Order: sequence, then C-alpha cells, then structure tokens
Amino acid sequence: MRIIGGSAKGTKLKTPKGASVRPTADRVKEALFSIIAPRLPGSVFLDLFAGSGAVGIEALSRGAGECVFVENKKENTALIKENLSKTGLSKYSRVIFKDTKKAINILARQAFKADLIYLDPPYVSQEIPEVINQLLEMNIFNENSLNIVEHSHRNVQWMEKLATSLHFTAQKKYGDTCLTFIQVSSPLSWNRYNEK
Repeated sequence: MRIIGGSAKGTKLKTPKGASVRPTADRVKEALFSIIAPRLPGSVFLDLFAGSGAVGIEALSRGAGECVFVENKKENTALIKENLSKTGLSKYSRVIFKDTKKAINILARQAFKADLIYLDPPYVSQEIPEVINQLLEMNIFNENSLNIVEHSHRNVQWMEKLATSLHFTAQKKYGDTCLTFIQVSSPLSWNRYNEK
C-alpha cells in the first residue's frame, strides 16, 4: 500500500498481517480525496478505526493540518506511528490507543473539534449509528463538519438510526464498498448510489 497523492506520494506503508484490517482500495481512496479535496487544506481530520492509518496519512499528505488516529489494537497503533515516521508527518498527528467510544469521550473532554471524520469499522459493524450519534452528542463536529463512512453496500440499515439533525449528502458505490457522506448542517442533494 502506498500514499497516492500529496507531499508523501509514493511512500510505501506497512499494513497489519492477516485479515484483521481491510485496507481501503486505491480506487476508493482516490475517489474519496477527489470529493473532499476543497475541504482538506488546513483541516482537522479524525480517522476512527484507523487500522494502518493509511486514510489519515493520505489526508495529511494532501494538506490536512492535523490528524488524530483512533485504533484499539496495540500492534496497529505501532504501525500507524511507524508509517507516520516514514512519511515525515508525525508532527501533525496524534495516535490514540483506545476503543473508539472511549477515545471520543477523551477528545470531548479536550474540547477537540474535527472538520472531517472518517469512520471505517468492520464492514458488518452495527455500531456505526452509536459512534456517529456519540460524535454529535459530545460536540466533536464543527458546524460544517463532514462525516464519511466506509461500509458494505449491503450494510445500510444503520442509516435509519442516526439523529435527525444529521443529513445524508451523498453516497458513492464502488463494487461492494460504499462511501456515505453525512453532514450536520442543512441538507444538500442526496445522491444515493451514484456510481463511478
């Protein structure tokens, strides 16, 4: 796996062995960063269920001002730190070795605010609405924060359990993978399953 754009383009990243982490495909990653490119410069990026840290590191490489990585596996947090060191982006980052919900509580106590939040739990995870609603309840979102969820296109039932103050803005489908974009501010056009 490599960084595909920005200051660290071409840097090879280490990934965990085995099937515990499912890396975001380059096609999906390129599509994601094409969509959020106008929001990236100087932004605060929160990478939840960070795995190897590839998405958050890509965000830093492309101009995000800061990234917080949250990962609950010790071996993966070590990999994130190693990958950050390889790309020279450690000084713009913080790695939290905690369960996602506990990490959100810690960030809330620190009055942390994110502009872009990337959520990539296991594809069959049912905790997506709990985590997103907690982000809202703990006031982690900025006024115009954008939350992006990577999930299986078959795992969509969680959408009905989100707080009514959150609005779907778009959904992009790439094979089995979906990227769903959710915003706190007023609703934008909802373009479900807009294939590329």
